[in-house]
Amino acid sequence: MSSVRYADVTCRYPGVERPSVTGLDLEIADGEFLVLVGPSGCGKSTTLRMLAGLEEVTDGTIHIGDRDVTDVPSRDRDIAMVFQNYALYPHMSVAENMGFALKIAKIPAEERRARVEEAATILDLTDYLDRKPKALSGGQRQRVAMGRAIVRSPQVFLMDEPLSNLDAKLRVQTRTQIASLTRRLGVTTVYVTHDQVEAMTMGDRVAVLKDGHLMQVDTPRALYDAPATEFVAGFIGSPAMNLFRVPVVNGEATFGTLRLELTAAQRSALTGERVTVGIRPEDLHRGAEGTGLPIVADVVEELGADAFVYGHLAPVTAATTIVQVDPTEDAGHPAEGPGAHEIIVRVEGRTPPKAGTTIWVTPDTERLHLFDTATGHRLPG
Repeated sequence: MSSVRYADVTCRYPGVERPSVTGLDLEIADGEFLVLVGPSGCGKSTTLRMLAGLEEVTDGTIHIGDRDVTDVPSRDRDIAMVFQNYALYPHMSVAENMGFALKIAKIPAEERRARVEEAATILDLTDYLDRKPKALSGGQRQRVAMGRAIVRSPQVFLMDEPLSNLDAKLRVQTRTQIASLTRRLGVTTVYVTHDQVEAMTMGDRVAVLKDGHLMQVDTPRALYDAPATEFVAGFIGSPAMNLFRVPVVNGEATFGTLRLELTAAQRSALTGERVTVGIRPEDLHRGAEGTGLPIVADVVEELGADAFVYGHLAPVTAATTIVQVDPTEDAGHPAEGPGAHEIIVRVEGRTPPKAGTTIWVTPDTERLHLFDTATGHRLPG
């Protein structure tokens, strides 16, 4: 059994005022592919490195299976780590690189060769076993690094942004290979990335971190459809969710020409006088002039079947006191004034508007997300 459990784990570096990770409670099932995602400095790599034994745990405990490994040396944790920079020995062949850890462990040469050849078959590296790393492409080198981890048959795979050195096309190809491979092997995998597209496409579940705190952990679909906080709503999704802070008067939020009546449960949960309305680009639909929100198109990205309009609220909406929100901001600290940040709308790719024109869009009211502006927490449905 190779489940992983963080129990109230905190990591504080000496001389640093704020902990890098605070009170982390997280369980990862046996064979699960869990992705840790968040902006730079959120604590995701520290979380991974504590599991690897490369960073000390200040408080709490970490378990692999039924074993408390909090104070166990890294070499004795039965984990294998794949790094961002491959870390291959340039003077060794692919086969020697893949089998080096087994050689150090004094595994007999015949068994070592068999395990390397088996991993090479899985990773389509059989024809490259005699080559040196310099003769390989970036994607092939990353597969060698994966092979070096596979031959050890560890309880847990740890991957720290392994695709960040690859070009865009190769990233897409390699991430599908990694996801498919780890599921076929059935090994528990913890994967760190700052790229939320990688997180959404690879993980069985995704854990979103911010400032060392776990904001939400759930399936990619649940994170997309029901983000628990304003931060998660703005971080998950590409392009990002549009967020607007609007006043609530007599239980109603005015959103452009629309009036949103809050339910009794929402009014009870609201702690301030503003609500944050979230709507994804694909849930804004072009409508009749004078209905919904007028958007001035600043830039139009044509992608073929779809197009994305990046624009801002037209001045006519200033009287509604809508305040647009930067998704990376803290709850309770809005940008000043309408038009401070862009609004993104997905439109039909073959008939997009021209830059500089104004379009009116109406949100799909069934897909609106409401958050308490003061706390950033999702309001009940």
